[in-house]
Amino acid sequence: MAGLTSATAPPTTRAAGGPPAGARAARRGRRAREWLGAVFVAPHMIMLALFMLAPTAYAIYTSLFTSKLIGGEHFSGLANYATVLHSGEFWGGVVRVLVFAAVQVPVTIGLAFGLAVLLESGLVPGGRFFRTLFFLPYAVPGVVAALMWSFLLLPGFGSYAKLLDAIGLKGVNFFSGNLVLPTIIVIVIWEWTGYNLIVLHTSLTSIPKEVTEAALMEGASFWRIALRIKLPMVMPSIVMLAFLNGVGALQLFTEPSILATFQPQAISFGFTPTLFVYHTAVGSGLYNLGAAAAVILALLIGLISLGGLAIRRRQGEFR
Repeated sequence: MAGLTSATAPPTTRAAGGPPAGARAARRGRRAREWLGAVFVAPHMIMLALFMLAPTAYAIYTSLFTSKLIGGEHFSGLANYATVLHSGEFWGGVVRVLVFAAVQVPVTIGLAFGLAVLLESGLVPGGRFFRTLFFLPYAVPGVVAALMWSFLLLPGFGSYAKLLDAIGLKGVNFFSGNLVLPTIIVIVIWEWTGYNLIVLHTSLTSIPKEVTEAALMEGASFWRIALRIKLPMVMPSIVMLAFLNGVGALQLFTEPSILATFQPQAISFGFTPTLFVYHTAVGSGLYNLGAAAAVILALLIGLISLGGLAIRRRQGEFR
């Protein structure tokens, strides 16, 4: 019996002083997966280094110097940053985009949520068609959208301007100093509502049907279900979209730069921080000063992004 047991026992796979063969195979498989993951990630990391990290490092380096017609370029330390931080034009643009974001972001996300709830509920026939229709403005390039709206709102010639004239509101200039910011807000809402709608619609479809069916059986109304049940369940997506839209607001550039061609006096040198950077570096040729302004703007955006990350982590969205 002892001989039979010895003959049928599986042979040992442990080498003298080494781990079992199974452990070595698992380790090799894990290393192979890690290398495969690195291969797939490498193109993104290379592009990030070439087009994000390297330009950022060069901007920081450039911002520490000052170029003069006589004497060439010399090291000036943080002098350019002090100039930007004491610039009323720059901070005026920052305040303007914060006001822009305070209106545009809630309205855009609110509209997107309301439309997403209607389309997800199935009460609107042709849901796929309307999702595509609402998403189309986001697919339109920002330059094209700004030009299109500029011609629609052009005083005396635009379709909407003529419509207002027809109903007795004559002489409304959407590009005036008082109305140019609301005009840009309308254009950006038109552009971005569809994108937010698609994200929120996807989040809504992940809610179990049993939850809404139970609420309906209890007699809850459609909008009560939407606001009391669905809204809290998609709040992580809303927080993410709020910070994405907020960061996008700080980078506002295309729409005001296009409208400036129609009404230059309404769009100032530093209407937005990005316009301040552009006009300083390209328009005025003060590349070092423009680089300092760009770095400060990047730091502001980074702080907002870190704030959004902290809020989402506090909500338990990820660890």
